[in-house]
Amino acid sequence: LNVTEEKFVLDTLAGCTEYKSILDVVVNAFYVQDGRYCPISERNLYIVICYLATFQLEEMGLQHFSRIVKSLDTAKMQQFLRFFFNELYLNTWIKDEWSHFYDSVYVKENWIDPLLRWQPKVQQLIEKLTDKLSNRTTTVKTSRVTQPKEFNLTVPKPRAIPPPSPAPLPVLPKRQPVPPSIYKPPKERKQLEEIKTKNIQKAKVSIRSLTRVCKGDPFSLNALTVQGTILTGREIDPFLPQYLEVVWESVLTRYFEVLTQQPQDLIDNIPIKLNTAAILREGALYQRKLEEELKRIENLQQGAGDLSEFLEWQKQMRGKDLEEQLAEIECRRLQGKLSYEEAVLAHQNVIQENKKKADLLREEKAELMHLYEEKRLQEQKEMKELVEQVMEGHKNVKQVKAKIQEYKQQIVQQVCEESEELLRQALEEKEDKDRKRYELIQQIRAIESTPSMRQKFVDLTETGGHGLFGEMSIVELRERLALLKEAQKAAEEEKRDQIIHEKQAKEQLILDKLDQISQFRAELGRAAALKKEEKKKSQPGERPMKDERILNLQKKIVEKTMERKKQAGLL
Repeated sequence: LNVTEEKFVLDTLAGCTEYKSILDVVVNAFYVQDGRYCPISERNLYIVICYLATFQLEEMGLQHFSRIVKSLDTAKMQQFLRFFFNELYLNTWIKDEWSHFYDSVYVKENWIDPLLRWQPKVQQLIEKLTDKLSNRTTTVKTSRVTQPKEFNLTVPKPRAIPPPSPAPLPVLPKRQPVPPSIYKPPKERKQLEEIKTKNIQKAKVSIRSLTRVCKGDPFSLNALTVQGTILTGREIDPFLPQYLEVVWESVLTRYFEVLTQQPQDLIDNIPIKLNTAAILREGALYQRKLEEELKRIENLQQGAGDLSEFLEWQKQMRGKDLEEQLAEIECRRLQGKLSYEEAVLAHQNVIQENKKKADLLREEKAELMHLYEEKRLQEQKEMKELVEQVMEGHKNVKQVKAKIQEYKQQIVQQVCEESEELLRQALEEKEDKDRKRYELIQQIRAIESTPSMRQKFVDLTETGGHGLFGEMSIVELRERLALLKEAQKAAEEEKRDQIIHEKQAKEQLILDKLDQISQFRAELGRAAALKKEEKKKSQPGERPMKDERILNLQKKIVEKTMERKKQAGLL
């Protein structure tokens, strides 16, 4: 927009906002009387036209005003201008309603009289709009006729011979459902869990007895030292408390070894129920082991070497590596414990500093709260004065609101009377339709109630006479179905016998596999027992000493713990 157009738009917007109360009076009345069917989204359009006609008509002239009106919808503008420039409305209720907001003399001299002066000229503009509506003609655009053209179609390729239809897929018989026993845990697992819980309870009882010995007299460690010496085979210094962890570990390891060796015989003797798949899988495993052993013996006869010495050396080296890894893990655990003690000390130091800062913040907060209370009391005094001024202004507004309420009630009563009349007419039309529909239903029911012959005799030995291939009567169809059922029954009996023979052969195979598995298990049990006895003989009696790094870390942890306890006592 250029400068003049932008100024005009801004002035119009400011005027519509300033005189919104008196403009709403005219527009609301228009929507109630003549503009009942106008959309509410066009309310702002009528407010702008009402403002231009009331306050800007003398300044911009009738020519410019008529150009703005003609650029909008003709029917809507003709309807609104005819309502607004009605001489009777201007002299009666519009003048009265505007006098509620402004002085009546000011309203008559500055707004009503200029509108009455412009009323004859605006009436000519309304007549022009009416003539334009009555003489309006719809211009139909002539479209060009479509000229048809030939399609540029491609030459179709010769069709290939379709391949023969594939043979129908054979329908598989319905499988038997999986038995529910597969999804249930075996009873043997429950027995193993019970044995495990009993061993844990025994271990807890023994630990409690040891703790009672230690807590009885904390300065007399002779009893615990003697027990640790008997169990571990080493002499322990009673004046060094860090060796207590070594005693505890040796006692508990020996005790758990005894507990784990006791139920071994019971576990080996528990019967395990195997299904068919497990029996065949275990039989295949033992068969594969047997073939590997035979192959190994053949290789030894041909001059190949034995790998048992290498495997034994490899096992020893792995054991050493495992011991080193365990020592390294213990060092890391003790380092973590040491860092925890240091972190606790640092945390206690931070707590002391925070306490000092909190005291300073409390003092500053008390000063700020005192200043805030003084400021709040001052603001309350100012608000009370402002409320008193506003209450005086509201007393004059209540009278104006009462008059507006009475006028709105009159409009609502008029609308209710019109809606009742329309509702009565709609009810009468509906009663006429229902009466006609009821008469038509009665006629249809009378026609349906007349009796009619619907019986038809059927001969089951005759064909339908439709001229189809293979057409037969119902009696012949029943005979053929009986023959098909007999043939199907004979085929089922033959298949049942075949399944029984296959099942017996499978059971015999499973029994042979079970005999073979029992022989292999007996041999493996004897070999395991011999290996266990050899391992007990070769097992060393003494436990290796701890690493020096672990002992140093334990000493540091004890020192840090004592320092932390002293610091906690001071706090």
